[in-house]
Amino acid sequence: MELGFTGADISSDGGLLLLRECEQHTGILQSLTSCLRDERHPSYIRHGFSEMLTQRVFQIAAGYEDADDCDSLRGDDILKLCADKLPSQADLASQPTMSRFENTPSHSNLYRMATTFLENFIQSYSEEPPIIILDADDTDSTTYGGQQLALYNDYYGDYCYMPLHIYEGLSGKLVTTLLKPGRRSKNINVFSILSRIIERIRAQWKNTIIVVRGDSHFCSRQLMDWCAGRDNIHFLTGLTGNKKLHQLAGITIESAQRQYGQTGEPVKRYHSFEYQAGEWKTAQRVVVKVEVGGKGTNIRYIVTDMRQWRTRDLYERGYCARGAMELRIKDHKTYLQSDRMSCSSFSANQFRLFLHSAAYVLLHNLQSQTLRATEYASATFKTIREKIIKVAAYVKELKTKIRIEFPASCPQRAAFSRSLLLFEALRT
Repeated sequence: MELGFTGADISSDGGLLLLRECEQHTGILQSLTSCLRDERHPSYIRHGFSEMLTQRVFQIAAGYEDADDCDSLRGDDILKLCADKLPSQADLASQPTMSRFENTPSHSNLYRMATTFLENFIQSYSEEPPIIILDADDTDSTTYGGQQLALYNDYYGDYCYMPLHIYEGLSGKLVTTLLKPGRRSKNINVFSILSRIIERIRAQWKNTIIVVRGDSHFCSRQLMDWCAGRDNIHFLTGLTGNKKLHQLAGITIESAQRQYGQTGEPVKRYHSFEYQAGEWKTAQRVVVKVEVGGKGTNIRYIVTDMRQWRTRDLYERGYCARGAMELRIKDHKTYLQSDRMSCSSFSANQFRLFLHSAAYVLLHNLQSQTLRATEYASATFKTIREKIIKVAAYVKELKTKIRIEFPASCPQRAAFSRSLLLFEALRT
């Protein structure tokens, strides 16, 4: 046997061609590029913003999260095709060029990009949906090297950012992501962001029921008061317990503890009541869940303005369903490595977060639409990357066409072929 890296026209990421078709369908990368203003002198431009943004996002989707990988992948024929370049044309951008590109966007550019993700979310629906759920949560992104606005977080025991993720709870579609300093988001700041998002959605969809869902630190009197005067806008959030709440739920707590003492079997009970904190303008519905077992008594509260749901359903089917968002953050953060905040500038790191978010949009579209009737419809992004993206491809440029050949023994041949046929039908 003789081994050598001499297969110049063989790419290990042939599945990126499917993502290219998803981009043709969603237009997210084209929209993000339009948010940037290229102030470079035309005579010195070798790589356009559209080309570099596409190169970077597709590399992230394929598992190359660092700009350093641009040096070894800039000649990859599949990446070139995805960036609308022929294999025979000049190579893509190198790492220094990509690093300069990441530091290009201004604050106004980044604001337009955040809005672009929201607009893309709205346009992803062919008709007005009856209901959407806005799931909001933040997560930690550990920093190093003195990045701007990186703060020490005692809970995580390190310096970090706390990016805010907002998804649609029923479909898993990304609404937007915003980089925040390394502390929990303040209620008033979250309300300011959510209210603007809801107002834009309401301008497009007049009758859609909009529900804001989050854990206890997304509970704010500003959101409660704002929702009170608007039709079909509701909230469902966690609520931190206190002595007054324990007193109002006292009968349920004592009853559950007494039953466990008599039977020795775990007990779970729900109860709802009206509660008005000192700063709230009106009373809201509070649901308490009491669990008593061998490890003691566990008491949790949620608060909402929705009174038509049964107590148990409101907690288990309404609030607990937000756990699916943890899986979406896992896809975004763990599998797409969106916590790699290596730039010193806060703006550059926000741009990086948007690049990873664009990769999320494309992979989610591939998962939920293209692969919907396959075994990968509910797979993680990691599985989709390993099974669908990581497919060897031989690229040969002819005079009248580009020939791309995949392995005859490819295990995912059926799913891949079906996806290509689907995109061919969409093109006609």
